[in-house]
Amino acid sequence: MKKDIIAKVALASVLLSGCNTTLPTTDTVEEIKSDSNSMDTRIGKLDFTHGFENGYPTEETVHLLFDEMDFQRATQAYIWATPYVSFLQWQHSFHHDLGLKNGQIILHESYKDRVGGLTYNATTPYALTFIEVQDDPWIMEVPEGGVRGSMSNMWQIGLASFTEPTKFLILGPETKLPEGDLSEYKVVRSNTNSVMTGLRLMSPDKAERMKVLDNYNIYPYSEREDPHPRGYIETNERPWMAAAPRGLEYFERLAEGINANGPIHERDRFFMAMLKPLGIERGKPFEPTLYQKEILTEAAYVGEAMTKAIDFDGTERLEDAPYMEGSAWEIATTSPPNQRRENMDALDGRAAWFYEAVSNDIAMHGMVNGGYGQVYLTSYKDADGDWLDGGQNYRLRLPSNPPAKAFWSVTLYEVSTRTLLQNEIQKADLSSRQDLKVNMNGSIDLYFGPKAPKGFESNWIQTEEGRAWFPYFRFYSPGKEVVDRTWVLPDIEKKSY
Repeated sequence: MKKDIIAKVALASVLLSGCNTTLPTTDTVEEIKSDSNSMDTRIGKLDFTHGFENGYPTEETVHLLFDEMDFQRATQAYIWATPYVSFLQWQHSFHHDLGLKNGQIILHESYKDRVGGLTYNATTPYALTFIEVQDDPWIMEVPEGGVRGSMSNMWQIGLASFTEPTKFLILGPETKLPEGDLSEYKVVRSNTNSVMTGLRLMSPDKAERMKVLDNYNIYPYSEREDPHPRGYIETNERPWMAAAPRGLEYFERLAEGINANGPIHERDRFFMAMLKPLGIERGKPFEPTLYQKEILTEAAYVGEAMTKAIDFDGTERLEDAPYMEGSAWEIATTSPPNQRRENMDALDGRAAWFYEAVSNDIAMHGMVNGGYGQVYLTSYKDADGDWLDGGQNYRLRLPSNPPAKAFWSVTLYEVSTRTLLQNEIQKADLSSRQDLKVNMNGSIDLYFGPKAPKGFESNWIQTEEGRAWFPYFRFYSPGKEVVDRTWVLPDIEKKSY
């Protein structure tokens, strides 16, 4: 309740301030150059002792400017930290809500098991863990079998892909490389003290999946002569949540991560300078003053609002997002796996992707890697350009033979948490692995809305009025028709039934 009130106050203040915001005009610029002792700006009236050019800012103006500076820096720090806080919260929930120990694997199988994960698919089970590697190298044995997965540092930069049996030796940024023959290992050094590893168990046969899981072993290097793999635990439908917390808790999680994950990366040092006046500093406890709490709380909501804008309506700013001219669908993976571009890092692209998803392996970029792995398409608007609404009924008509060698699926997610859509029927996906009703011409009609269309109940996902949602359409092992866009996914249409 308290967070809801803070959120409303914070966003209301932004909206109200926006009503009075005007871009600088020629007159404003001339006024700044004049001898006037004050000038009106988007952040308020600024006063100077002898005009802007020749005078000092008054005490009140100095306070206003520092206040605005702290707020702006905090909102931008929110955007910058999106991938980091997402993983930190995920790790936090695994430990605190599910009791996961270091190197122990968590198995997500059922619909309820997955509800806490950001844009989890609802088709293949997950075997996931975080490994803390600051004190001792760890060994991870990826077995044979139908698996897809990856390893990432805590900034969600990929360290390795899992496509074949491999024995990894994982080190932290300051972990000493063991002496002796290491030829049996693929050595991976993370620049954060924790890494995330995850497998999707691809086989539709549970016995085969469990065989893979039983041979997915993780243990410290110090136990190499007599391994004691940490094994796995089942979620057992216990509640957990990987979505980043709102309000001050967002920055609490960030401060924890800064102190837990080894040396600050070179590219992040300016952000550390921006965070220091706000009470977040490596090597020191986060004990914010009342002023800092107020700034950070409001900035967390405004920063999230900015991130929503980038994610849900920022296609023109995200060079990897466009799918087809005039299409409401977008390519979901808007950041390169290494988060680097020529002359810059993908600040907005990674914020858009990691606000709604986790992990970023090259296999998730099928549109640019020749169709290897997967293609993820997403949409936030219907064919009319309106936001997707839980109170509206929709149809997605798939042309015949969607080109996916493994399978295809469409999954719906809550905008509020970016997790699996929750509904009475406990079903959030439709896929080629299900017994769907097919039209005479081979096309398939999929329905999303509060009520099921008569005769197409098997092809329907229930939504709820008052709650916004968005879909992911996934092609696993996509055909070339997806990549070269000769098979095009139609827009979602409003449909009365």
